[in-house]
Amino acid sequence: MEYVYAALLLHKLEKEVNEANISSVVKASGAEVNDAQVKALVAALADINIDDAIKAAPVAVAAAAPAAETASEEKKEEKPKEEGKTEEAAMEGLSSLFG
Repeated sequence: MEYVYAALLLHKLEKEVNEANISSVVKASGAEVNDAQVKALVAALADINIDDAIKAAPVAVAAAAPAAETASEEKKEEKPKEEGKTEEAAMEGLSSLFG
């Protein structure tokens, strides 16, 4: 993942996205560089317009965000119900111990 971030950073700074630059950015972050992964990323990005890829990405994220919020709200609503049942079950278990 750090290699993709390095490529995005270089692109943002209008620097050339190549093996040497990506390796330099990753090294500067303190991570260990895997030359095979750097070469694979540079090869994969060779035919990709990064600006177009960035513009296309927020559409998918924006569409997924409302669904994630709804799911999160549903989980919050369900949690107290489950906790109440858990407490009731625990109390029943305790009462059975003490007769």
